[in-house]
Amino acid sequence: EADAFKSLLHFIYTDLVPPVLDVVMAGHLLVAADRYNIGRLKQICEDKMGNNIDANMVATSLALAEQHGCHGLKEACFQFLASPSNLEAMMASEGYEHLKSSCPSVFKELIARVLPAEWNAAKDIVMTMWK
Repeated sequence: EADAFKSLLHFIYTDLVPPVLDVVMAGHLLVAADRYNIGRLKQICEDKMGNNIDANMVATSLALAEQHGCHGLKEACFQFLASPSNLEAMMASEGYEHLKSSCPSVFKELIARVLPAEWNAAKDIVMTMWK
């Protein structure tokens, strides 16, 4: 995106985050920062996204976290999804299907975290579905 590239250049030349950094722009900048190996910007974007998780963006954030090695963001998403109401809202979002198809390993990890520990047999069945 042109705006993301412009913000990336702004950061490179000034070492300052753009004045308006919403969660969507942070996602675009995270991808660019990872691509061009700008670690500080990547961390800033990861923090911004992790501190502003909601049901509509959590699936997208989780996919980005997996694809770009953002362990803190991934953990923040899993913490958010520990709430049954947040999980249900995420499953109703547009990003849910994308998460299932683009990041099956994350989807598998999500299932393993959500199912109660005493359901080990169910976890084993579910896990073999994606082998």
